[in-house]
Amino acid sequence: MIRFATAATAGCAIVLSVLASAGPAAAMARSEPRSAGPCALARDDGEAIQDFSIRIIQCAADRWPVPGGADKAICIAQRESGLVPTASSATGEYLGLFQHSAVAWPDRYAEWTRPVWGLKPTALNGRTNAIVTIRMVNAEGWGPWSGVGC
Repeated sequence: MIRFATAATAGCAIVLSVLASAGPAAAMARSEPRSAGPCALARDDGEAIQDFSIRIIQCAADRWPVPGGADKAICIAQRESGLVPTASSATGEYLGLFQHSAVAWPDRYAEWTRPVWGLKPTALNGRTNAIVTIRMVNAEGWGPWSGVGC
C-alpha cells in the first residue's frame, strides 16, 4: 500500500511538471485555429484588440492577395475604425473594421463567406469583417475604399 501511494505521488509530480512546462509551448501556439475556417486565430492574453485585428487582416491578405497587400488593408482599417472591430459610425450606417454599409452587409456576408467556416454573421466581428473585406477586394479591388488615402 505504501509503495502504491509513493508511486502515485511520483506520477502526479511528473504530470504536474509536464503541465507546468507546457506554458511556453501553449503561448507559441497562439496562431493555431480555435474553430473551423480561415484565420481562426486566438487572441493572446493581454494582446490589444488592434494588434489582434492586424494579425487577422494579415492572415486574410496572405490567403487572398489584395492590391497593396496587408499593409494597405491595415492602413485602411486603421483609418476606418482605428482597428477596433466593434466600431460603428455615429449613425450606425457603417460597421466594423472596414466600416461596411449596414444595409449592404447581409448580402456581402452571404456572398463572401461559406457556412462551413462558422463565421459570425455580424459586421462587428473582426474576423468576419476582415475576411469579407479581403475576399471582396481580392475579387473586385479597393473600389469602396478608394478615397481613404492609403
